[in-house]
Amino acid sequence: MKDKREPFNYQKLYRRIVLMVYDVLCIILASAVAILIRYEFHFSEIPEHFLMPLITFLPIDIVLTIVLFYFFKLYDSLWAYAGEREMQNLVMACTMSGIINAIGLQFFKRPDEQPVPQSYYFLYTFLLITAIFASRFSYRFFRSKKHQALNRENNQQVMIIGAGEAANTIIKEILISNYSTMSIRCIIDDDPNKWGKYIQGIRVVGGRNRIVECADLYDIDEIIVAIPSVSRQELKKILEICKNTNCKLRSLPGMYQLVNGEVNVSRLRDVEVEDLLGRDPIAVDMDSIAGYVRDKVVMVTGGGGSIGSELCRQIAGHTPRQLIIVDIYENNAYEIQQELKAKYPEMDLVVLIASVRNTNRMNSIFQIYRPDIVYHAAAHKHVPLMEDSPAEAIKNNVFGTWKTAMAAASNGTRKFVLISTDKAVNPTNIMGASKRICEMIVQTFNKHYDTEFVAVRFGNVLGSNGSVIPLFKKQIAAGGPVTVTDPNIIRYFMTISEAVSLVLQAGAFAKGGEIFVLDMGEPVRILDLAENLIKLSGYKVGEDIRIEFTGLRPGEKLYEEMLMDEEGLQDTSNKMIHIGKPIELDESKFFSQLERLNSASKAESPEVKTIVQEIVATYEPRDNSEDRTLEHRAELDKIAESINEYHIKRSPYGVKAF
Repeated sequence: MKDKREPFNYQKLYRRIVLMVYDVLCIILASAVAILIRYEFHFSEIPEHFLMPLITFLPIDIVLTIVLFYFFKLYDSLWAYAGEREMQNLVMACTMSGIINAIGLQFFKRPDEQPVPQSYYFLYTFLLITAIFASRFSYRFFRSKKHQALNRENNQQVMIIGAGEAANTIIKEILISNYSTMSIRCIIDDDPNKWGKYIQGIRVVGGRNRIVECADLYDIDEIIVAIPSVSRQELKKILEICKNTNCKLRSLPGMYQLVNGEVNVSRLRDVEVEDLLGRDPIAVDMDSIAGYVRDKVVMVTGGGGSIGSELCRQIAGHTPRQLIIVDIYENNAYEIQQELKAKYPEMDLVVLIASVRNTNRMNSIFQIYRPDIVYHAAAHKHVPLMEDSPAEAIKNNVFGTWKTAMAAASNGTRKFVLISTDKAVNPTNIMGASKRICEMIVQTFNKHYDTEFVAVRFGNVLGSNGSVIPLFKKQIAAGGPVTVTDPNIIRYFMTISEAVSLVLQAGAFAKGGEIFVLDMGEPVRILDLAENLIKLSGYKVGEDIRIEFTGLRPGEKLYEEMLMDEEGLQDTSNKMIHIGKPIELDESKFFSQLERLNSASKAESPEVKTIVQEIVATYEPRDNSEDRTLEHRAELDKIAESINEYHIKRSPYGVKAF
């Protein structure tokens, strides 16, 4: 059998022998110099009754001290990374050596005489600590100097904001790292009591009012915000100042990193635009969410997308009986599957590849798994792309929702939550209009089925697929330009996790038929987002990275409304969630219009937008130039009639199934 023992570490043995030899010399020198100092280095004046005990006890002192050093791990520590604990061990070992010296010499003195002068013990201990300290910590000092010399040309000049424990940890790691190219020049803190003081040899130069001045004075390249406990409001104020320095900004993720002892350079992250929203994360009643998700079979359509995947993450954290992820795009589905399997290995997770446009597939899935709760996030959402392919938006968004909702209602689903959008309000694009029709569908279904059908409407989420932030980052990485459609365009923004948490809580509030509207806070100018992201990346707007205005795209408008005028508004127990009053509609007319829309979308007819405009009275397409002649209408109606014979059936409740 092959010997699996580790090979003998000769380098470690060599290092120990060298240190032991050095320590022996230090003990001898400390003993000799301590007595010489007492007699001002006049060896001839040292009395024999002082000298003889020292010489006699010295071999014993050496052995006992080396044993002490070994016990206190002075031969096992990695002195390149030595810190407070190693320093404590060193001082304790040398102090105990001094005590042993004082006791041991008593056995070698002459009767009725002192073994050595009283000052000897103090001098011996002090000299021994100094000599041993020099051997252990000088390596770290020279290693740091060598590192600085090697990286002098590519050093990043760094400013630290915050003079607390987190800053101390970050500074220490940077100083001792053999790979970091950072050179810390100064520290900023608002506490006047810390001004002029030093952390690891780095001076606290003043408060936040000196950030811009010191960035220029010390030629700073990067600013690290090391204040994990700071509120979002205060962080925004600090970052607004930092933006004027043209330095790259990085920060620690949060207070829990400090509590868990996870503060280190690898935990630093680039400051993101969401840090400039200037508000604390939205509070959500997680108990209410857990109460209605726990031990339920939950399905998420579009579960691989940015919103859908975050829904899956948060639902998985509330112990559902089974989580079913449905998505047409296999790569996204695979990624969220692997992530959840790693984090929740005991959870019953089912991942299915399916299109919500496939009636038989959706019916089969619902018949097999019988989900209690469905979050319908599957949709085409990209406005300009849907303007070019309106029939696809209708087939996927409108009739994909219809088919999924019908399958849910027919198989005993208790709650169906549609993920809608602010673009459904007074839509100017086919994507928004299609989502408005989806809202009308779920409100209508709620009247005919036991399933509670609701919709949740919110605006843009930072970092989602197709949003401006990832696009801006790619453009900045490529050297620009950053493209903005219009200098005055504004949008409502929320982080993905916040939006999804509110969606989950809205689902818990749902009684059926509501359109929940999430409070997205204050609107943000897209131009401001672009400028902030350029500055946070350490570039100058207009000099390093240009901004180009490309004009509004088809179907795009300058601002989004969150609530239609006729809907009204009701509050819930969460001030961030409101309820829009359901809109009355003529169901018979609505179903008839949907039949024509279904036929038109299948026929790839240019009349799709015209029919959508008839259904959604507030829809005003910006480029609605399709042919609307009566002859074309008559032809379309004939096509619809022929298709309906094969593809439209009636449900027991009088609601058609497409």
